[in-house]
Amino acid sequence: MKMGLKINGEFKEFDVDPSTTLLDLLREAGYMSVRRACDTGTCGVCTVLMDGKPVLSCAILALSADGHEITTVEGLKDDEDFQRLLDLFLSEGVDQCGYCNPGFLITAYAMKRELKNPTDEEIKMYLVGNLCRCSGYVGQMRALKKYLGVEE
Repeated sequence: MKMGLKINGEFKEFDVDPSTTLLDLLREAGYMSVRRACDTGTCGVCTVLMDGKPVLSCAILALSADGHEITTVEGLKDDEDFQRLLDLFLSEGVDQCGYCNPGFLITAYAMKRELKNPTDEEIKMYLVGNLCRCSGYVGQMRALKKYLGVEE
């Protein structure tokens, strides 16, 4: 079936099978920051922005995203605010294996636009779907609090 998406500011058309997930479509189109892990919508590594909101691309059929705007890490590479977030993650040592970082970064980028002066609990609730197996989340919280301007 034919569909169209605006990906990172550029409109693209695709011919997709109805069972294709947004994750598969994006990876096949070369957006490798969108990672695959659980395929059940529970880990967050496949997070992208759809119309500015974080979504789990493994849990969305590509056809249901028809006509929407999708943003991946590749689409934020020239965004100064996103670069600041990335630099904070690196300075806090949150790049251990790095597999979960794109999903965390996309979610944190959206969080800053949605929450104003969040508490630790609000930050944790917003990130509840983003799992990391090697960091313990301490570095992520330090980086996020600096990024969000809620340092202690």
